[in-house]
Amino acid sequence: MTETKILAIDTALQAVSACVYEGGAASPESTETIAVQRGHAEALMPLIDRVMAQVDGGFSTLGRVAVTVGPGSFTGIRIGIAAARAIGIACGIPAVGVSTLAALAAPLILDEKPGLVAAAIDAGRGNLYFAAFGQEGRAIIAPRLMPARDAVRLLGTRPVRMAGSGAPMLAIEAWSAHLSVEVVGSIAPDIGFVAKLGLLADPASALARPLYLKAPDIKVPEAGHVPLAPL
Repeated sequence: MTETKILAIDTALQAVSACVYEGGAASPESTETIAVQRGHAEALMPLIDRVMAQVDGGFSTLGRVAVTVGPGSFTGIRIGIAAARAIGIACGIPAVGVSTLAALAAPLILDEKPGLVAAAIDAGRGNLYFAAFGQEGRAIIAPRLMPARDAVRLLGTRPVRMAGSGAPMLAIEAWSAHLSVEVVGSIAPDIGFVAKLGLLADPASALARPLYLKAPDIKVPEAGHVPLAPL
């Protein structure tokens, strides 16, 4: 890991988080997380300003910026990516994207315990955003949207440790299939691990652009049914 100083941003789920971390450090230099149901846009920039105010030299010391790119909230993802791109352009530094699922799984992977690590986010209506990783962090099951029961079929018979808001749902299905699973991770990414993954990412391939596993819940008016503006 390089000694580049990085600003990490997460708005993909029900929190707004940011931290500044320098590669090799034991902990972030500055960090803040607030829980939000909505209002990510209003909360993000003031939070980033507070985090950066605690960093000697401010934005001029940054070597890159990282942001969670999904899966997660359609609106939250767009807000975080827009901020990261704007900061990258203003500071002349690369902006890189980090998978929300990878960030959830990272602390469990570092434990180096046997079996798989699964990350699952509740996508509603019995569905999960889901991925699974091996002991070295390699993706065994690529990120996808699927019912919990189908996700369990992909896990096989190895022991599994799980993180994310969808982990309890996935665990219930796994227990009913007599699999050995344990829910041990958090429901939101640790912003420090977003920063660490951001430092490891290749700016040429880990782009700061949305990772959508389903279409946004927005209905486009059908042709011929678009309301006319008043004359």
